[in-house]
Order: sequence, then structure tokens, then C-alpha cells
Amino acid sequence: MILYLHGFRSSPKSFKARVVQKALEDAGRAHELICPQLPASPKEAMALSLLLAERYAPDNLSIVGSSLGGFYATWLAERLGVRAVLLNPSVNPLKNLEHHVGVTTAWHSDEPFEFRREYIDELAALRVETITRPERYFLIAATGDEVLDYRDMVAHYAGARQHVIEGSDHAISEFPQYVDEVLAFCAGSVQ
Repeated sequence: MILYLHGFRSSPKSFKARVVQKALEDAGRAHELICPQLPASPKEAMALSLLLAERYAPDNLSIVGSSLGGFYATWLAERLGVRAVLLNPSVNPLKNLEHHVGVTTAWHSDEPFEFRREYIDELAALRVETITRPERYFLIAATGDEVLDYRDMVAHYAGARQHVIEGSDHAISEFPQYVDEVLAFCAGSVQ
């Protein structure tokens, strides 16, 4: 099973989530994807993720996380001892999300989305200073990411499998080229 965690203000309708979904559908494995709409509260997002992991994949789970979802995926991988693929992950969202406090909209809808000040403290509680088993992680980072610095990602996931894309963007526009590699990593066993 794969738990896909979308990024900030995003949704299961995101480009990369849809690419993963289509790849699994094409392989006859659509039933293996869990892709929830995450609540704005990091604490609630992790409670939901833990519930889904326990309910649908207690013994056979990999996580794919994009941007803020990569931050969440790291916390979950450390807690559950599972593999995680990180797509331009946020390493320290505390410094990036402070100026997003307030009401805005999600990328894929016109519904109001509120990011409250107390969510910054919730994010701080989830921060993983150092990953414990780098072999559990696969980082895909783009040097052209216009939102986050790929060098922070490379440093934070030192020792992990890494694919640094020259250029590209935060969305990893050419993600379909990498989805098979992502799914293969998810299917592997942790040593």
C-alpha cells in the first residue's frame, strides 16, 4: 500500500498524486493507493495518516510525500519504520509557512482554507532533526524548485537514495518520467 501525502494547500487532485494514481491503475494496482485530503492542522493531518496506515496497511506501507507532505512523510516513516519517497520535501516548514497564516484557498478548489498560527507549533512538534535509517528514504529534488531550496533537502536526507534533477520546478513537471522509479522503491523491502 502507498499512502500519498499532498503538499500545502494541495489535494488528492494534485498533478503528482494523479500521476501515481494512473501508474497504479495501469498496473492493475489502483486499490493500493491511499490518498486522503489532509486537514490544515498538522496534528490532525498526522492523526488521520496514522489512522489510515493502521486501518489499511499496518504491515505493508510505503509513503510518498510532496512538499509539506514530504515533511509529514518523514515524521511518519520515522514513527512507523516504513519507506518514504520525498518529492521536493519541505525540510523546515516553520520558516516557509509563517507568512501563510490566515485564510486563503486551496490550489484545486475555491473553498476557503485556513492556516492558523497554532499550526506552526504543531509543525514544530513533528520536526525530525535527523533521519535514523537513510536507506528507508528516496529523495527526488529539483535544483529549479522556486519554492524550496534543494540543497536543504540533499543535506537533510544525507545517505539516502537521491535523485537531483537539474532544473525543473517545485511541481516536478516531468514527474511521469520518475513515477516507475518511485513505485519500484515503494515496493522494495527495508533492509
